[in-house]
Amino acid sequence: LIITIRVAFFIIYYLYNMTKEELRIVYMGTPEFAVAPLQSLLANQYNVVGVVTMPDKPAGRGHKLQASAVKQVAIEHNLPILQPEKLKDPIFLEALRSLNADLFIVVAFRMLPEVVWNMPRMGTFNLHASLLPQYRGAAPINWALIRGEKETGVTSFFLTHEIDTGDILLQRKIAIDDTDNAGSLHDKLMQLGAETVVETVAYILSGNTSKTPQNELMNGQQIHLAPKIFKETCRINWSLSCEEIKNFVRGLSPYPAAYTEGLDAKGAPFSAKVLHVSTQVCTPEARIGTVSTDNKTTLKIACADGWVIIDTIQVAGKKAMQTEELLRGFHLLVPQQLT
Repeated sequence: LIITIRVAFFIIYYLYNMTKEELRIVYMGTPEFAVAPLQSLLANQYNVVGVVTMPDKPAGRGHKLQASAVKQVAIEHNLPILQPEKLKDPIFLEALRSLNADLFIVVAFRMLPEVVWNMPRMGTFNLHASLLPQYRGAAPINWALIRGEKETGVTSFFLTHEIDTGDILLQRKIAIDDTDNAGSLHDKLMQLGAETVVETVAYILSGNTSKTPQNELMNGQQIHLAPKIFKETCRINWSLSCEEIKNFVRGLSPYPAAYTEGLDAKGAPFSAKVLHVSTQVCTPEARIGTVSTDNKTTLKIACADGWVIIDTIQVAGKKAMQTEELLRGFHLLVPQQLT
C-alpha cells in the first residue's frame, strides 16, 4: 500500500510539475480557425510533438489535392503529421501512441472516439467557439448571430462521451458588435481562442485543474443548439421581421450565405446570395415577399414589419457586388413576390 501511494504521488508530481518544454502535446485541427491556436502554442515555445488533421482534399478547378490550413502550418514548422481517414484505424492509433503525448488539444476537428481522447495521461481538451453550454454543435458562430446574441466567446473543456458537454476549464467572453457578421466574428474568436488555448495549457500545467460541470451554468436558462448548416437552412424566410432577417443574413455572411430565388426581367428564374442588408421598420403597404425596385439603384423586399433593403448581393454566376452595380446590367421582373 505504501509503495502504491508513493507511485501515485510520483505520477501526480511528474504530470503537474512539468515545464512547457517537457509537456508533449498533440494538436488536432483542420480549418483556418485552428491555425491561430497552433501558431500561438509554437510562439510560446510549447512542445508540439505532432499534428493530426484531415486528409488532403481536391479543390479548385483543377481538383488538385489541397492541404488543410493546419497542415500547412505543421509543414512550415517541420512537425510530424498524421492524416487518418478513420480515427479507429489501428495503424493510426499505433502512430498516435508512439508520439507519447501527455496532452491532446482539439480545435475545429472531428468528433473523437474514446480510444483517442482517453489516450493521453493528462486528458484531451477542446476549444469551442461559444459560451458553453450555449450553442453546442457544429456552427456556434453562425447561430449566435442568427439568434441576435449580444455576447459570445470561447470555452475550453475536457472531452467526454457526449459532444460539447465536458467539464469547463476556462471561458472568455467577447461582445458581438452590430456590424459583425460570421466572417468578422470568426476572426475575433479565432484570436481569442488562440489566447485561451495557451492560457488553458498553462492552467493545466500549474496543477490547478479546477473544472466546472456545464449543468452548474444552466441556471434554468433555455439552451440553444448550433447544428450543422445545410443549403436548405440558408434560404431567407421573408415572413420574418426586419431584425430577424438582418441577423439571419449576417449570421451566414460571407459563407455559406443566405439566399433567395426570384425571376429576372425576362421571367427566367435566378438564385442570389444576400450578403448585407439594412432595414426600414414600418407598416409595408405590400404583401410579404413583394419586390420593390427601380432597376437602377435600389432593391428592397417587404417582410413582416417593414422593408429589407438589399445592399450587397451575388447573383449565381456573377461576383458579389453592391446592388447599384448589379442593377446596371441585371434587372428583375416587377411586380413579383418572393417566397
